[in-house]
Amino acid sequence: MSSQPALARRLTMADAVHIGVGSMVGAGLFTAFAPAAAAAGALLLLALGVAAVVAFCNATSSAQLAAQYPTSGGTYVYGRERLGPWWGFIAGWGFVIGKTASCAAMAMTFAAYVVPGAWQRPVAIGAVIALATVNYHGVTRTARLAQVLVTVVLALLIATLVAVASGAPPAPVTLGAPVGWAGVAQGAALLFFAFAGYARIATMGEEVSSPRRTIPRAIIIAFAIVVPLYAVTGWILLDRLGASALAAAQAPLRDAAERTPYAAWLAPVVIVAAAVAALGALLSLIAGVGRTSLAMAREGDLPSPLARVHDRYAVPHVAEVALAAIVSVLVLVVDLRGVIGFSSFGVLIYYAIANAAAFTQSGQDRIYPRVLQAIGLVGCVVLAFTVPVASLVAGVLILLVGVAGRALVVWRRAGAGA
Repeated sequence: MSSQPALARRLTMADAVHIGVGSMVGAGLFTAFAPAAAAAGALLLLALGVAAVVAFCNATSSAQLAAQYPTSGGTYVYGRERLGPWWGFIAGWGFVIGKTASCAAMAMTFAAYVVPGAWQRPVAIGAVIALATVNYHGVTRTARLAQVLVTVVLALLIATLVAVASGAPPAPVTLGAPVGWAGVAQGAALLFFAFAGYARIATMGEEVSSPRRTIPRAIIIAFAIVVPLYAVTGWILLDRLGASALAAAQAPLRDAAERTPYAAWLAPVVIVAAAVAALGALLSLIAGVGRTSLAMAREGDLPSPLARVHDRYAVPHVAEVALAAIVSVLVLVVDLRGVIGFSSFGVLIYYAIANAAAFTQSGQDRIYPRVLQAIGLVGCVVLAFTVPVASLVAGVLILLVGVAGRALVVWRRAGAGA
């Protein structure tokens, strides 16, 4: 392991739960239902159920592993410790590329809701820089801002759902095109984009107080809060918009709000909620990706400067600055819907390895039955290869680029040591 200084343990149980909920109740709630409905049609809620089951298995695996390995890096560390360096690298690389794309998606969602088209990319870059600055000045500031953002989003979202459920007329019942299991699986894979935030708690394990107790509980609490919220949101959107209109929507909750008698005040509420949710998710994403990059740099799987920890603020400042720069570039070139599938692929690979690692735990380190890890592993692999073709091809290629890069580094190290 690297001799770089450790991060400070400053996060409480409430902090960890807020970061987890803030990561899940983000832009995904306002964007992922549309592409998922395009894939799953009227079976959207079944797709959501599949995603929730797989996500629950992943959550328990992450909780079990984080209790044994309470350090930064999440499944990158777990894979190295339980399965070997290569599996750890694949998990870490999958997380970094998937969540870096998610950062760009969150920034673009924020901008799409608050400014007209010509200003969206500059404003998105401004949001990245602003929140990276918050992260740079310490994790406690990140946690405090996450608490404020989560509270605001939940209040606005609940008000929106109540108003839409009571004021918008149900959509006409139509049969639509038949959807098979492939469509349901693809819908579940796309909805997984919105669920995956609970791992942010595990990736920040080095900064959580009493980690063996706090991390497992915080992950499960955050998951228990978010799943019912997603289920209610999905049901209301499907019932009020219909599968076809939902699939075509750029801003589903805003479209649903505009169908109510309260559109004049409700649509701005949705805009504020979406903008704040995107900022909250982006804030925690920057923190999570920065910590995984830190862990990988400590082991030599990413450039060593990324392992530097700030003397005053006790954060991986080089990793976070580098991430902000890369995301700012991505904002200039990516498409919002396209990165959802790409992100889902990378993160599903990450969780597949988490489940495999948790399956090997035994004795006092085992908290949950192995059947959950088996279901999670199979589910992640299946869903990863059902994302849209363009996202799958891009994901596989970039994953292979990372593997090839590490193979070259390992070969050079072996040659230098000979």
